[in-house]
Formats: sequence, structure tokens, C-alpha cells
Amino acid sequence: MKENYLLKNVVITLLFMLPLAMVAQTIKGKVTDSSGGGLPYVNVIEKGTTNGSVTDINGEFSVTVESLPIKLVVSSMGYASKEVNVTNTNYLTILVNEDNSLEEVVVIGSRNPNRTAIDSPVPIDIVDMKELAASSPQVNLNQILNFVAPSFTSNTQTISDGTDHIDPASLRGLGPDQVLVLINGKRRHTSSLININGTFGRGSVGTDLNAIPAASIKRIEVLRDGAAAQYGSDAIAGVINIVLNESVNELALVVTTGANFSKNANGQTGGVDGQTTNISANYGLPIGDKGGFINFTGDFDVREAYNRMKDWEGTIFNLYNTVERFANDDGYDLTKLLDNDVSDVIQYANQAGINLNGATTKSQLQGVLSGDNTTAELAARGLESKDFNMRVGQSKVRGGRFFANFKLPLDDNGTELYSFAGLGSRDGNSAGFYRLPNQSRTYTPAYINGFLPEINSTISDKSLAVGIKGKIGEWNVDFSNTYGRNAFDYMIGNTFNASQGNASPTVFDAGGFAFSQNTVNLDLNKFYKNTFQGLGVAFGAEYRLENYEITAGEEASYTQYTATGEAIKISTQVPLLDFFDAARPGGSQVFPGFSPSNELSRGRSSIAGYLDLDADLTEAVSLNFATRFEDYSDFGSTVNFKLATLIKASENFRIRASFNTGFRAPSLHQLNFNSTSTIFDQNGDPQEVGTFANDSRAAQLLGIPQLKEESSTSFSAGFTAKLPDANITLTLDGYVVNIDDRVVYTGQFEGPGTGTELDNLLTQANASAASFFANAIDTQSKGIDFVITHKADIGANSRLKTDLSATLSKTEQVGDINASAVLENAGLVSTYFPEDSRVYLEEAVPRTKLNLTNSFTTGKFNIFLRNVYFGEVTEATTVVANQQVFSSKVVTDLSLGYKATDALTLTIGANNLFDIYPDMAEASFGNRSDGRFDWSRRAQQFGIGGRFLFARVSFNLK
Repeated sequence: MKENYLLKNVVITLLFMLPLAMVAQTIKGKVTDSSGGGLPYVNVIEKGTTNGSVTDINGEFSVTVESLPIKLVVSSMGYASKEVNVTNTNYLTILVNEDNSLEEVVVIGSRNPNRTAIDSPVPIDIVDMKELAASSPQVNLNQILNFVAPSFTSNTQTISDGTDHIDPASLRGLGPDQVLVLINGKRRHTSSLININGTFGRGSVGTDLNAIPAASIKRIEVLRDGAAAQYGSDAIAGVINIVLNESVNELALVVTTGANFSKNANGQTGGVDGQTTNISANYGLPIGDKGGFINFTGDFDVREAYNRMKDWEGTIFNLYNTVERFANDDGYDLTKLLDNDVSDVIQYANQAGINLNGATTKSQLQGVLSGDNTTAELAARGLESKDFNMRVGQSKVRGGRFFANFKLPLDDNGTELYSFAGLGSRDGNSAGFYRLPNQSRTYTPAYINGFLPEINSTISDKSLAVGIKGKIGEWNVDFSNTYGRNAFDYMIGNTFNASQGNASPTVFDAGGFAFSQNTVNLDLNKFYKNTFQGLGVAFGAEYRLENYEITAGEEASYTQYTATGEAIKISTQVPLLDFFDAARPGGSQVFPGFSPSNELSRGRSSIAGYLDLDADLTEAVSLNFATRFEDYSDFGSTVNFKLATLIKASENFRIRASFNTGFRAPSLHQLNFNSTSTIFDQNGDPQEVGTFANDSRAAQLLGIPQLKEESSTSFSAGFTAKLPDANITLTLDGYVVNIDDRVVYTGQFEGPGTGTELDNLLTQANASAASFFANAIDTQSKGIDFVITHKADIGANSRLKTDLSATLSKTEQVGDINASAVLENAGLVSTYFPEDSRVYLEEAVPRTKLNLTNSFTTGKFNIFLRNVYFGEVTEATTVVANQQVFSSKVVTDLSLGYKATDALTLTIGANNLFDIYPDMAEASFGNRSDGRFDWSRRAQQFGIGGRFLFARVSFNLK
């Protein structure tokens, strides 16, 4: 009640204490480009405040100020920011010149309202989405950033359960949960999915960037520096701020379609697959006469699956399957072959001409009939080995998203209401490992030739932010509430609970999970233009509520049964057996459902306060200091700080450096997720692995400590330089990030199999091994980021823009594994943090990426050429001898755009023009899993789709 009372008073203060200007004066004018034409949608802001306006369609503006003289800051993407001294109310004509995006005023990195990217004491990349939308082959946000921002990595995963449907993403080689995502400067909720299968980022929770339509975005600001002292948890690696579109009276309709035209398409036979279509529309309406607007974006896409597996090379049928074929052809009930009366087995074996060598008992028959008979059975059944292939490649996806962005100025003093919201739904389909007829997982009376189980996902995402900005005295005040929720539900198809026998359905509701977050922010800032050379003071508070839920599936989706149909609870109960007395696994295969014991709803709250000081001590030296206190209801409090400086050595050369401490609170997912999954090892052998929470009895028995926060220290230093005569801008930054108590996903702990308490806990979870989340290691990440931009005018109407950017990074474990004495005494330290986890952390994604982009515009034509260098990666496996290193590759993108009319642009092009693939898995390393994986599924550079050709039609009506 006390918090509600305080919030209510803040709102009342904002609404009723905004002061009226004593002597209001109105400045009018027009912003033009070099041709003299008016520029619409240009920001015209009174320096040091949020008071200002946006130019109209003719480039004209009107700003009311309290008194003169003042300075106006004029900025717009693609044009150099400009400051104009205003001493009277005469009509102004302001000329701005084209320049690179480093001159754009940015939201992140500092709360000083005057900071541009090039004047920031920390490195910030600006991604102009309008430019990319016209020429880039990629349409979803993860892939757009993967090919344009070298420090960013994200790839489509395969055979990884839910991770096939939400791509993990990282910054500077750190984890997906160590980068904070903002929208319009407000914290974005994370996904509900936690990555526990064999992918980069295993054990982490990221943000589902593909839930945000690219067409809704004006620009993306990528802060490549630790910022936990400014923005809180998750910002150890940096911050990605997505700035939404604000355009009005302009309809942008884009249709993009394409497919993989590759030598390895369609199971490596070549041709066309992976067809993709994306349709997006963006439109904005002006509201009022003070620059208000509401901007809408709708986005729909369809992506077909593709497969890169050629032929299954392992065994498929044994001699018992031959007996089954003869019995089935005779109309015999195959379930009767499974009992101890073996007379029918002998009868059909004799009909099949199988030499039983005098076998008459079940044990004797088991020895004979276990023999491989794949070649003969394939011929007899009219099948080929490729009929038993998996789908190794991208999942099938169908989804739609809707976003809105709203702002309504209430007066001429900077008071405004604002809001933005999103709603999206995505259905995915992927497949797991093929269940072969000669495996106990296949109940052959139902699937005589085995089956390929499928994961069908429904991912829903919704968000809403509402706020009000204004002034209290001379202070700028921003009060907001941001809510978001992500849910992931599983429907498992073409599958079977083998322990149920004939009673099993083939489709299961396996349950799901959801994560929601509500954040209340109060931010105040003021710019003292006469203190030093300018001083920005900002402080504020944040209150955040989070909730994580797991919902159980239907009973048969998670239960293992006995032969009499009883649910197994203890390890001494015997499950349904196959003919060879192997236990039939329970639950829906490919993804066992969540049980009532997994079901939960756990919440927590955090409260934070921060102070941010940004001073221009002299015209050449600026200093930024930030500190933040944050207290979590479930693990305690932390205090962090950041110190950064920028030195203007000359008009065109700046030196910058920063030092900060940071933290990341373990996510509610890591604290509470518990479930059982089917994990296949490097040989393709399945195991049911239960994930147990750290406060569980299983964790206590094994000596797994409870989770605590990650803590970090980081240092970065670099410079920015401009060569005006050559139209070149460049930045170079080096960094070191040390993280203590990093949360990882452990290896698999097995019970002794002697009926111990741990054995019974595993049985109750329908699992044979247990894994946990743990603060197992300390790490150090270091690297260098480099960006150079060049523009050149060629002739009267041609321009060439060139961007070269690169990142060289390295992450490695430092010190010993942080294992408890119980684990050390039991000799389980190598299971606590296994070798494959080290590779996922250090070598499974490129540590070196270079991007060279050229955009040439002449008349009505635009040519876009981009080359991306992806450094080497290593196969993530526990066997060191099997860790194949895959060499570096260069991927080329090319597109040609033609502006047919002012409203219509046609574009054709290619991603991966030369059909480049990663190195193939060599048989000598033993990772091909009998032909399943000709390319690694554990080490990702740029995917295995091959050449993608696309065509795009863009309508822009004003």
C-alpha cells in the first residue's frame, strides 16, 4: 500500500505541478538540405532539455521557449547534428549536411540529452534500419544484426528442441543473458525459453528479438560496453536499444520472398528449398499540431523448413523386425510377439527363413534375432536408407507481429504522453531424431517402420509501455510503466509413449512455460549549461516485478508406465519391456511433457536507484560517473558503478575509456526450471536427462550449491577519429570483461542404480541422469572492435558509402572450477563443468568477424555489396580428440535496387552469393553420428542454408 501511495503522488505531481512559462517566446523556421528542399521529421530540440518539436512535411518547425538566448540542437538520421545560437525570434533557415550516423543524438550510454555517438565515452554502433530494409537480404532482426554488427552473433539452430524456434544471440562473445535489450530506452522482457540443449548459450535465457518486426524500427543503438551501473542486471556485455519509427503520413509496404538455391538443398541433392515470404506495412498518423503521432507496423512471415541430411548410414532393422514383417503380413497381432510365449516368434522366423541355430527359449532367440538385417529388410519393404533421415536444418515457422508507437505533446513546454506496444504469435515445427524400428523407443505394433517425432510450438509475445514526460521546475521528469509477457507452449506430434503400448496417443499436449515482467521507472534529469562547460545530472528509481510459470502437460506426455499400465514412481518398478527386455521409455518422444511436479509459478521483485553525472569539465574533457543500487527479493542487493571519460584531443580526434562493475541476477528460469528432456550424445545415443532446481533434494544429495548473482568488472579504451577531407570516420576500442561466478548448465550426474534416494528421484522424474544450473566458473573476455566509415561523391548524382567493421574477441575460463567439497570428494568436478561446456563458452561461435559493406547509389539504381568474414569455430564435445576445428569463411551478399518511381522500388539479390558452407564434419573425428550431421550442429558460424536468393517490392506512399 505504501508503494501505491508513493506512485500515486508521483503521478499527481507530474500532472499538476508542471510550471507555466513566465515569458514564452516562439521560434519558427525551416530545416533544409544542400539543395534547399525542406527536410521533414527532423528533431529540433532546445539544448539541455526535452523541449522541442519535429519538422513537418515541408521542413518547418515551431518551438516555444521560456527566454532567449538559447541553443537549438538539430538532428536527424543521415545528417550531421547541428547547434544553432538563437538570440531573437526572427524566422530561421537552418541548413544541415549529410553525414554518418555517429552524429545522431543517442539514447543509451549516457542520460545527457546532448550526447551523439561520436561524443560518447563508450562505443555505440548506430544501425539505420531504413537503409538496410531497402537492400539487405535478411528480414528478421537476429539475422539483420548478425550480418551488420560484428560484435553480435546469432544463428538458426537445429535438433535443439525449443531453441530451434528462438535463436540465441550474444554480444562480444558473452552469453545471451548478458546483453540487455531496450525499446525506446525501456527494458524489454526476456523470452520464457531457457536453452538447455546442445547449442551456444546453453543454460542461458535471451531476448526473442524476432518478436520485434524490423519494419517498426527507425534505428538500433548497440552499446558495446558494460552498463549494469546505468541500466541494471543483464547489461554486462552491453545494451541494444531499439528506437521505433515515428514517421507520419507515409505508407511503407514491403514484400520480400526468397528461397535457398543451393547445391546442398533437399538433402544435398540440390535445387530449391527453405522458401520464405515476409510482408510488412508501416503507417503513421499525425496527432494534434505539436508533433504528436501514432505509428503502426504489421508484419507477417512464412518460412519453410529445409534439410541438409543426405543418407542415414547406420543400422535400421534387426532379424526380429523381419519376424514382425512376416507376422504383420499374415494379419497377426504384433503385440503378442512380445510376451514370453515364443512359439509364434519361432513360427514366423521359420517362415522368414531365419536360421535360429536351435534356439527355443526367449533368451536364446534374443541372441539370434538381435542380428542386423537392414539391407534385406530395406529391399523387402521397398524402402531406402534416406527414408529414415532426420530434418537437419531450419525449422518451419509461420508468424505475425503488430507494433504501435505513440506520442502526444500536451503543451509547448515538453510535456507529453507516450506509449508503445507489441503483439505477436509464432507457430513453429521442427523434428527430432528418427526413432528406428530396431530401438526400444519404437513401439513397432504402432510404427512398424519407426517414426520421426515433431515439436510443434506456439510462441506468443505481448508488451505495453505507457509513460508521461514533462518538467518539474527545471527538471525533466519521465514516469513510465512497461509490461511484457512471453509464453511458449508445446504440442508434440507424430510421436508415441512407448511404455503405454497400444494405449498411447500419437499427439500430446506437453505443457509449456511463460515469463512476465512489469517495470516502473521514474527518471529525472537536468542540464546545467553554466556548470563547467555543461553538466548533466540524472537520477531515478525502478521497481520491477517478474513471474515465471511452468504448466503441466497431459499425463501420458510425461509418465513412464509398467506393463500393467501403472505410473512408475520408484526405481524398483519394472516398465513395459520390448522383446529384448529393454525398458520402453515413457512420455512423449522428442520432448517429454511437464509433469505436475514440474508445475510452478514463482515471482520476485527488485527495487533500484541510480545516479548518473555527465560533465564537460572543459571543452576538451568530459567525465561520466554512474552508480546503481539494486535489491532483489530472492538473493539480496548489489551496488555497482561506472566511470567513463572522453578527451577531445583535437576537433577530429577523441580518446575514450571506461571502467565499470556489473552484475547479472540469475534469471527466474535458472532458479526454477525443472523438467526432463531427451538428450542425444555425440554418438546419437539417447538419454533422459532431468533438470533439477538448485534447492531440490537431488541438488543437496550431489552437493550442488544454490545460485547467486554473477559479478563483473570491465575496462575499455579506444578512440574515434574523423578525417573530414577524406570523408572518413573511424573508431577503435579494446576491452576486458572479468565475470565471477558465471552461471552454466552442468553435465549429467547419474545415480548409482542401487535403489538409492537419488535413483528414486531420477525415476520419479522419468530420467536417468540429472543436470543443474550452477555458478561453476569464472571467465575473462577480451577483444578489439574496429569501425571505419567512408563516403565519396562520384560525379553529380552518384555516391559510394563504405563501412568496414571488425571484432576480435576471446573468452576463456580462468582459475579452477568452483566446485563444492562434496563434488570434489566424489570425483565429479569434471561433470560439474564438462569439456563440451567449455567449448560452447569459448570456441563454438566465431571469435573473429569482419564486415565490409559497400552501397553505391547512382540515379535510380542502388548496388549493395557486403562481405562478412566468419572466424573459425570448434566442435563442442566432451572428447578432446573429437574437437574438430572448422576453418574461417567469407560470405558475400549482393543486391541491386531500382527506383522505378518515387513510390516503387524493386530489389533483387542474394545472401551467400557463392553458396559457401562451413567445413564438413570429417569422419575421423567421430561426430557425424552415422550420417546425421555432415555439418556440425554444435558449432555455428553462419548456418547451413547455403545460397539464398530474394526479390523485394517496396511501396512508399507519402
